[in-house]
Amino acid sequence: MTDFTSGFWGYFIAAVSILGIFFCAYLLLTQMKIKLKKGEKAQVTGHKWDGDLEEYNNPLPGWWVGMFAGTIIFALGYLWLYPGLVVLGNAKGWSQEGQHKEEVAKADAKYQALYDKYLAMPIPALAQNQEANDMGKRLFQTYCVQCHGSDARGAKGFPNLTDGDWLYGGTPEKIQETLNKGRHGQMPAFGAAFGEEKVRDVANYVLKISGSAAFNDVRATRGAETFKQVCVACHGAEGKGNQDIGAPNLTDKIWLYGGSEATIVETVTNGRANVMPAWKEFLGDGKVHLLAAYVYSLNQDKK
Repeated sequence: MTDFTSGFWGYFIAAVSILGIFFCAYLLLTQMKIKLKKGEKAQVTGHKWDGDLEEYNNPLPGWWVGMFAGTIIFALGYLWLYPGLVVLGNAKGWSQEGQHKEEVAKADAKYQALYDKYLAMPIPALAQNQEANDMGKRLFQTYCVQCHGSDARGAKGFPNLTDGDWLYGGTPEKIQETLNKGRHGQMPAFGAAFGEEKVRDVANYVLKISGSAAFNDVRATRGAETFKQVCVACHGAEGKGNQDIGAPNLTDKIWLYGGSEATIVETVTNGRANVMPAWKEFLGDGKVHLLAAYVYSLNQDKK
């Protein structure tokens, strides 16, 4: 929470806006006092530049006064109709949030029939429908590329959605559940409990069961004991993971953060916390259904 979220700033902006407009009106009125009778010449103010260049005290041009007054009237009207005064409301009851909700409601009314049509179709069938797949892809490009990339292959800490490997399961139901509810994957930190040497031992054992050749056999042997005592609770006796809790399979050479010894040591030492946001409330059932079908379609050639 910062000072800029305080209610004070709304009143401050309102006061500055109103005072600024009234100051402009006062300035205009004070400068309109000078009048010249017909045939009368303006007097000089006494200011001179470059010898002969003098300043005359001429009255303001009528067209300029009209335009200046018009801007003042426009400003007052705008502040009355729209929320320029922030805390004081406005005659139209307009707000950005309200306009957004209105536009969303109109879009939902326009496209809801189409979403209802696809909601009635099971995800495997929907994944084979070209029109639905194109819509799902556009939704993916709008909402998902920031984390998973435009090709859905992810990045460090963000899963690849095209490789057939799933932390929580790749069935249509599980994909839809992930989109609806989000996920919060957590790997506890074991650095303090294990110590540096034991962490490296476990890391080498993980390298060994993953099929990597870059491991120290002595350390891997020692690490196997620690793994069997502690890590099997989540990753299983064979290290194949547990999709019910999102514990990754450590034997398939697919890594969320990287498979080097240094990265595995970092993971075991500091733990990991990864969050997938829930989209049900924001996108609604129809869009989630189409997104789930698109993601499901990315893995059909992996079966």
